[in-house]
Amino acid sequence: MPKLIRITTAPISLNVLLRGQMRYMNENGFEVVMVSSDGTELETVKTNEQCRHHIIPMTRRMTPFGDLRCLWLLYRFFKKEKPDIVHSHTPKAGLLAMLAARFAGVKIRIHTIAGLRFVTTKGVSRKVLIAMERLTGKAATHVWPNSFSLERYVKKNKLVNDKKLEVIGHGSSNGVSLLRYSTKVLNEDKLEGIKKLIKYDPLLKYFLSVGRIVHDKGMDELLNAFVRIHSANPDTRLVLVGAFEDYVDPVSDEARQLIQTHPAVIMAGWSDAVEYFMHLSFALVHPSHREGFPNVLLQAGTMGCPVICSRIDGNIDIVEHLSTGLIFEVKNEEELFQQMQYALNNPLVLQQYAKTLRHHIEQYFDQPKVHSLLRKKYLELLAAQ
Repeated sequence: MPKLIRITTAPISLNVLLRGQMRYMNENGFEVVMVSSDGTELETVKTNEQCRHHIIPMTRRMTPFGDLRCLWLLYRFFKKEKPDIVHSHTPKAGLLAMLAARFAGVKIRIHTIAGLRFVTTKGVSRKVLIAMERLTGKAATHVWPNSFSLERYVKKNKLVNDKKLEVIGHGSSNGVSLLRYSTKVLNEDKLEGIKKLIKYDPLLKYFLSVGRIVHDKGMDELLNAFVRIHSANPDTRLVLVGAFEDYVDPVSDEARQLIQTHPAVIMAGWSDAVEYFMHLSFALVHPSHREGFPNVLLQAGTMGCPVICSRIDGNIDIVEHLSTGLIFEVKNEEELFQQMQYALNNPLVLQQYAKTLRHHIEQYFDQPKVHSLLRKKYLELLAAQ
C-alpha cells in the first residue's frame, strides 16, 4: 500500500481546507499520515480523518532558527517513514516539506499553490516570499496551482518550471460537500442559535463576509462601502464571520472602529457553521485582494447564497459577472458599493445568478469528484515510477 504524507503548516488547514480528503485516500488504497503543528483543531482532525498524525512545530511567521529545526525534524521523519508521496499545502509547510523530502530522497514531491502571499506585500518581505515560492517550486517534482488563473500568474511570473505545473480537474484543492452544504440538512436548533447570535429579523437584508478579518481580505473597502449602503438602505446589516489576525495583516484603525461601533455591523466571530449564516443572508460579499481557489465561494454557491466578489485569480474561476454572480474590480470601493446597491435593487436577478452558480458547482466541484481526480493522479504518478 503506497504511503502518502499530507502536510500543512497548522491543523486548521487540514480541518478546513482539506477536510475529508485524507480519510478518502486512507479508505481508497493509501496509507495516509498527516503532518502539521499542534493546535486546538488537532483532535477534531484526527477524529474526522481517522489517520495518523505527526506534530512538527511550524509557524506561519518567518522564524529562521525555528524553521531550520523544523526542516531537520521533517527530514528525519521522512527518512523514518519512507513515504511514496509527500504532498504539501500552505506556504511554510510547502517550503519545508519539499526541501526535506528532496533531501530525504522522496521521489514524488507535490506542492499545491492555493494563493500567493507576496501579491499583497511590498519591499523586502515581497522579495523574500517570492524567493520562498521559487525555492519550493525547485524542490518539488510537481506543483499544482488550484485554479487556472493562478496557474497563468505563476507562468507569467516564472515562479515554477512550466513542466511541473498542472491544474487537477477544473481546479479547487478539495471541492465542496453537496451533502453538508444543503438547506435540507440544517439543524433547526443550531439555526435558531445562529439567529439569536445575529439578532435575526426576516425584514432585514444581511450581507455576509466569511474569512479572516485582515486588510488583504478587503475588509477596509467592504466596511466603507457598507456604511454608504446602510445610509441609503437602513434595513441592511453586515455580518462578519471570522477573527482578527493582527500579527499578519491588520485592518486599519478606521475599519476596526466601524466593526466595534457601527450599529449595523455584526461581529459574529469565527465559526465552523458558515452554511447557517449563508442560509440566512441576502448575499455573500468576498472582497479579497488575493486567493487561490476560495472555498467560501463554493460553499455559498452550494447553499444558494448569491455572491458578490472581487475580480482576482481564483474568484474568476468560480464566478462569472452577470451570469453566476457580481464582480467588482479589486480594492475599488466605489465599484463594490455599486454592485451591492445593484444587488439590493435586483433581488430576483441575483437569485437567478445563484441558481446558475449552484448548477456549475454541482457539475465540476462536487467533493467526491475532486477527491477521485486527485487519487487518479496520485496513482498515475506512482505508476510512472
